[in-house]
Amino acid sequence: MISEDDVRDVLKQAAEDVSQVQSNPRAWLSWLVYLLVQLEGKANNENPASKVSYSELLTALQDAIRNRLRTGGWN
Repeated sequence: MISEDDVRDVLKQAAEDVSQVQSNPRAWLSWLVYLLVQLEGKANNENPASKVSYSELLTALQDAIRNRLRTGGWN
């Protein structure tokens, strides 16, 4: 069984790999969109109610990004 720490490690390594492929953060957009597309596919395949939950995730992500731009932090 995979743990949350395992997922964090995988995502940390993915961030490292993406930054090695392209050092310009602006170019990372396509990778972020790709990840969101993959997650959306999982949400849609797992449970029809997950579609609503995925939309809620996107709204919360928008809020987190706005907050990051205003405050300079992710918290």
